Amino acid sequence: MIAGGRGTARWALYMAALVASRHNPLLKAFYRRLLAAGKPKVLALIAVARKLLTTLNAMLRDNKKWQHA
Repeated sequence: MIAGGRGTARWALYMAALVASRHNPLLKAFYRRLLAAGKPKVLALIAVARKLLTTLNAMLRDNKKWQHA
């Protein structure tokens, strides 16, 4: 269960991770690799959310746009 932080931001990040784990090739492969390693689906999805968040933070820091793989 994830309960910390701002609820609205957490919900938006969770939804973005859910979509990214299905449609973004890199994050989809990352999600499937975690599942293949025996991780629970929720844990794998939260790992995708964290990876997405760190990517977005780096984009803001470097003032760069999203780049497709």
